[in-house]
Amino acid sequence: MSICKEIKGFSRSHERIADFFSLLAVVLLFGTIWVAVAYYRDISTWLRHDWLLHGGLLIGAIVLISFLTLGLLAVGSSRFAGNDEKCFGTFAGRRNYNGSPVRWFSAWINHMESVGKKHR
Repeated sequence: MSICKEIKGFSRSHERIADFFSLLAVVLLFGTIWVAVAYYRDISTWLRHDWLLHGGLLIGAIVLISFLTLGLLAVGSSRFAGNDEKCFGTFAGRRNYNGSPVRWFSAWINHMESVGKKHR
């Protein structure tokens, strides 16, 4: 059994915990924004001392927080997926839409609409 199916089963049988993971993702996102705004001067002063090392640490922290937020949202929203649905689908992007960037944008819009339909 893949990890995707295990997460789906867990979040369907424990909906309150899945809701809690979604809430944690929102708290993490807005908490990060609040910390960045509240401690902007301290962060910029810290960044000025050694911009190469501290800049790398800051970018690493942003990437880590982004993955944590997306992971928590994935666990929280996996209870809405159907049984016949694939676990990991990717955005087709430029592979299937050769030509102008307008087609790439329309492909992305179509993808986002289909994702929105699945999670309603």
